[in-house]
Amino acid sequence: MQAFTVLTGLVAPLDRANVDTDAIIPKQFLKSISRLGFGPNLFDEWRYLDHGEPGMDCTNRPKNPDFVLNQARYQGAEILITRQNFGCGSSREHAPWALLDYGFRCVIAPSFADIFFNNCFKNGILPIVLDNSVMDGLFAETEAAEGYTLTVDLAAQIVTTPNGRSIHFEVDPARKHTLLNGLDDIGQTLQQRDAIKAYEDRRRAEKPWLFGAVR
Repeated sequence: MQAFTVLTGLVAPLDRANVDTDAIIPKQFLKSISRLGFGPNLFDEWRYLDHGEPGMDCTNRPKNPDFVLNQARYQGAEILITRQNFGCGSSREHAPWALLDYGFRCVIAPSFADIFFNNCFKNGILPIVLDNSVMDGLFAETEAAEGYTLTVDLAAQIVTTPNGRSIHFEVDPARKHTLLNGLDDIGQTLQQRDAIKAYEDRRRAEKPWLFGAVR
């Protein structure tokens, strides 16, 4: 998993509340478990004017000109700001996979659905919770200034606006550690590889019959 330390990125505003995971990545795209290739279908039903199916070439599909991610000024955005209860609905991990594959490394909102929130940390995305009043200001600034960027410093737990304003955010220390070090669940387990090997060696010596060939 890619570590998250400091990110300065273009901001895209998705001014909608209660965005569920089926809107983030519709159910017909859940057949794959590769984690890759979901970016073109992120918000598929909002981005395109036709119905998307797995395996379709999205290059020439008709796009919805009113959807924010189709606007030229937000191309290449790495930070998504949105409204409360983002990621509600089913627990599909494909939702953060799609956001990450599109290019988003950070999502900022007043609140998140719990399972989606947890899945973000497990996949290298930093979800940040900020008050509604702060979010209102970020939306206004983003929409007023083309090319609006934010700098997110995870170690310092600070979001910095272009005018130098610093906004503090909270993050669980254990989750902060995993993101800073690029550790997913497997990576965390492998930090204990020496202890795991010592245990396996001890078990093999104490009960060798457990490790014999199965007949």
